Amino acid sequence: MTTKVLETPEVDLVYDIHGPLPTADGRPPLVMIGQPMDASGFGTLASHFPDRTVVTYDPRGLGRSTRKDGRVDHAPGIQAADVHAVLEALGAGPVEMFASSGGAVTALALVGAYPDDVTTLVAHEPPLIPVLPDAQAAERARAGVRDAYEDKGSGAGMAAFIMMTSWQGEFTDDYFAQPAPDPAEFGMSTKDDGSRDDPLLSDRSWAVSSYRPDVDALTEARTRVVIAVGEESLNTFTGRTSVATAELLRQQPTVFPSHHGGFVGGEFGYAGQPEAFARKLREVLTDAS
Repeated sequence: MTTKVLETPEVDLVYDIHGPLPTADGRPPLVMIGQPMDASGFGTLASHFPDRTVVTYDPRGLGRSTRKDGRVDHAPGIQAADVHAVLEALGAGPVEMFASSGGAVTALALVGAYPDDVTTLVAHEPPLIPVLPDAQAAERARAGVRDAYEDKGSGAGMAAFIMMTSWQGEFTDDYFAQPAPDPAEFGMSTKDDGSRDDPLLSDRSWAVSSYRPDVDALTEARTRVVIAVGEESLNTFTGRTSVATAELLRQQPTVFPSHHGGFVGGEFGYAGQPEAFARKLREVLTDAS
């Protein structure tokens, strides 16, 4: 693995190249991106592609990528421009891309703005609130996570986040009638460490979940866009946003093994089925070639 830093006036972007460039197999590099997850979350998935050159990176302000722009928010358009800059620095031409969660939102923005950058995009569970029929209620649920975090800290915020993202179906009155979840029930501390800068629990990433994809740009691009959803996620928040996004693009979502983090091994303690996930991803990418 080779680690490089792309220095710009606004950010120093750190990215990792797993394998040779030019690629040994003649295929384009396989780029993996997340948000707010950084490159560390793709270690297991990348290991299942030893025959491919895989590129991972840390989004601006996350992991090793240090911001110099004085901002703390995370916006898909800015993140897309960062990814475009990294791809230009690679100099390897159009790439194949697997993007998950907020990274999938960034990738959709990337394809819309830079349609020649990506040949095939597998966008896994983009959390796009505007595509939902219950968008207003979903915004209220998202605000509830932020409020719990602001009021009582990360344990309370994460417990509220788990409750929101595991809820089945639309956010109804029954959802909002639930008592606030106890962090201890999830094995988390109830102590407040005083921090309020978590990109997942604060409102710093609301531009990501509030992003409205440019359907015309996506359908007109030469990029093959595949919207992916975990088989265990179908009726949860990110599963429903995936299905709705696929419908906007006039396609059926492609079902992958496991859940929202189905490609993750032991990196974060909530392992999916990375071997089966990698097989499915390889199959989807092979179908596109």
